[in-house]
Amino acid sequence: MDGEIGNEEMRELLDAEDAHIIDIRSPAAFRRGHIPGSENVPFPSLVDSVERFDDAERVVTVCPKGQSSVQAARLIASYEGFDGRVESFEPGLTGWEGGFEDGAASDGGSDETPGDEGPDAPF
Repeated sequence: MDGEIGNEEMRELLDAEDAHIIDIRSPAAFRRGHIPGSENVPFPSLVDSVERFDDAERVVTVCPKGQSSVQAARLIASYEGFDGRVESFEPGLTGWEGGFEDGAASDGGSDETPGDEGPDAPF
């Protein structure tokens, strides 16, 4: 794992084509609201999906409070086929200073923090 990032760097990454923002919450929580441009890979399926990021230059993991995402970032970084940079979004979704997009027919997103406790840390 290459560390943690904050809001300013996350906003910059949203425009980068080579960065993957990975929300590790459940699909239901993701549909309630997520950082625009992020993709949902629930923590329990991360091991089976990690090879999808082999060619990524940068991956940032996201969870509600910035704790489980550290474990997810470490898991991706430990994958033998991954050579990019992997970080955790330190403030978590509760500290995200941007808007949220929902998974339903979008009305432009919601400014409310989507609630979910996220997965238990596996370690």
